Amino acid sequence: MNAKIIKCSREDLHLLQEISIETFNDTFKEQNSPENMQAYLERAFNSKQLEKELSNVSSEFFFVYFNEELAGFLKVNINDAQSEKMGDESLEVERIYIKNKFQKHGLGKYLLNKAMEIALRHNKKKVWLGVWEKNKNAIAFYKKMGFVQTGAHSFYMGDEEQIDFIMTKSMIL
Repeated sequence: MNAKIIKCSREDLHLLQEISIETFNDTFKEQNSPENMQAYLERAFNSKQLEKELSNVSSEFFFVYFNEELAGFLKVNINDAQSEKMGDESLEVERIYIKNKFQKHGLGKYLLNKAMEIALRHNKKKVWLGVWEKNKNAIAFYKKMGFVQTGAHSFYMGDEEQIDFIMTKSMIL
């Protein structure tokens, strides 16, 4: 596989914004109203919000390139940057998205393995993420990667409350 992972910096803001909007929209537009999608995209991926996230020392973004072309990205959080209070022994995979044309090339696994490396480097005991209960493909992928459902939380897509399963993987052998 001709893939590489590169850490994002604040100089990557516009590229990160483009791929965030594209991949999120492609993944969820069929199951959500255009109004709710637009509201979410404007709130989550506006320049000010992404700059704030890129500046947080407890968050890291990574691009994955496949054959020199930007194919997806990963965002991980530790400590108080986590979107839920999961404790100091946890690392959150907040976002992991691959462009449609690059799916089924092992890039999701490649990014998830990067998250595991980061968790080990920070001496975290578990990795967790939230995945929409209707995203059956992602749930199957995470189960295959050793994650188990340990809870659920609300996620707002515009004004619609949705349920994300919380899935966790222990880093202790």
